[in-house]
Amino acid sequence: MDNIIEMATSEMFGIWFLIGAALVFFMQAGFAMVEAGFTRAKNSGNIIMKNLMDFCIGTVMFIILGFGLMLGEDTLGGFMGLPTLGIFTDYANVDWSNFVFNLVFCATAATIVSGAMAERTKFSSYCVYSAVISLIVYPIEAHWVWGGGWLVQLGFHDFAGSAAIHMVGGLSALIGAALLGARIGKFTKDKSGKIKVHAFPGHNIVIGALGCFILWFGWYGFNGAAATSGDQLASIFMTTTIAPAVATVTCMIFTWLKYGKPDVSMCLNASLAGLVAITAGCDMIDGWGSIVVGIVAGLLVVLGVWFLDNVLHIDDPVGAVAVHFLNGIWGTIAVGLFASTNVPACEVNGLFHGGGFTQLGLQLLGIITICGWTAVTMFITFMIIKKTIGLRVTAEEEIEGLDVHEHGMSSAYADFMPSRLAVAEGAVEETEAAAAPTPIAVPVVKVPENVGKSVDKDGHPITKVTVVCKESKFEALKRELNNVGVTGMTVSHVLGCGMQKGKSEFYRGVAVEATLLPKIKVEIVVCRVPVNDVIKAASKALYTGHIGDGKIFVYGVDDVVKVRTGETGYDAMTEDGENC
Repeated sequence: MDNIIEMATSEMFGIWFLIGAALVFFMQAGFAMVEAGFTRAKNSGNIIMKNLMDFCIGTVMFIILGFGLMLGEDTLGGFMGLPTLGIFTDYANVDWSNFVFNLVFCATAATIVSGAMAERTKFSSYCVYSAVISLIVYPIEAHWVWGGGWLVQLGFHDFAGSAAIHMVGGLSALIGAALLGARIGKFTKDKSGKIKVHAFPGHNIVIGALGCFILWFGWYGFNGAAATSGDQLASIFMTTTIAPAVATVTCMIFTWLKYGKPDVSMCLNASLAGLVAITAGCDMIDGWGSIVVGIVAGLLVVLGVWFLDNVLHIDDPVGAVAVHFLNGIWGTIAVGLFASTNVPACEVNGLFHGGGFTQLGLQLLGIITICGWTAVTMFITFMIIKKTIGLRVTAEEEIEGLDVHEHGMSSAYADFMPSRLAVAEGAVEETEAAAAPTPIAVPVVKVPENVGKSVDKDGHPITKVTVVCKESKFEALKRELNNVGVTGMTVSHVLGCGMQKGKSEFYRGVAVEATLLPKIKVEIVVCRVPVNDVIKAASKALYTGHIGDGKIFVYGVDDVVKVRTGETGYDAMTEDGENC
């Protein structure tokens, strides 16, 4: 009976091991969403492609060489595994579970770099980097930690990869971003020569938040898949919940106090920072230790982002270095401080549980050697790429977006039209007492003063009227224009801001100088309909009495050409004699 129970338990945890691998694979979607949401829309397709190819290229590289270097027979004194092509020559005896499990971890290490180098890296160069880290860099240092190499033989402990995955990925990101340079406009010099940091707000924090939740969900497999008992698995789940939650609360309070408001994107980073920090010791740290790990992680991620921006002047759009490198180091150190034999299956006490400095010293040795290996190999890799095919796209390509230049797609959001109906048809918006007269609240600008050259047979000039207003006012504006006889219009979604200076807002600790707000631009061309009636109708719809209600521009039109018939002037504006 005992043998049957043991076999059933072993089979159950073998299945859980593979489920954990699937959860870690799903984290690729989380990384893609966080990175896309924290950057600008014009590069979203490029970011999705990079995250996809991290896994696909990594799989090919792992098959060819990576798997053997990581989990092959120990050689060169524990420096690496013996390369093997057993997956082709002896498939029946391949450890399939270990291959899949370690492959998805390898892809995680590779994809961390994508965010730090986002929005200005050549796609071809990124593919080369992804191949190198999956082929050689990650497998060799991972052999030291999990493949029976020299470091684990000494007693170094990194249960799920704070050092072997996150610290390596974060350091690679730091080196890559430093050699690549900042995005255009991120850092500028003022007249005194002082470097000023500019905020580039992410285009979709909702997608970024969804990515964060996906990553947190997947992290239960990331940390828990290698558990060997129910008690150990439960303890790992607990620490994997406590640390990120405490880190997020800490970050919220800190940013609230420092910047006046809790920073959404930074709190999302803090959740990930807490997860990274607990990863190495999730199987050895108790509840109190997890709380401390989370508090430090929540502060470290904010200070790390600030340090990169304001001291090192390295542009990291998603905070990958602060999240993965700094908290990977912190999580690895935390094992030597908070490891406790009160935790299931833990046989080591850290410094704060009476274990002395032994484990802490081993953790520091692991950090130094893994960082040394990563720094040397990745610096060489990026420098070779930079000197041969180049790391960075041209300034024109960066400004216009990588989606169109690197992948031939106009936008990752083609055919997507944001909703503009903030106020339902017929609804009445409450307004405060008028604080400014209509000409100030809804100014009218004639550009130029003279009328256009084109007129109808009765001498009415053709005039273009452009209205820029709040999205919520569109339905009311459309209704009033229809009432005066205007039925044709062109509507565009635009971003804009006025000239008045408002209270400073912060994004990831950087003051946002000009907040571009979503607006509606309505363009109308009229002839028989009096321009003054159009202006009055628009003013009536938009007016609340406060500066910022909108603006109306009036242009003279020299001519109109109908492409289908070649008609010009007033005739080009009419269909079957209708008025305009």
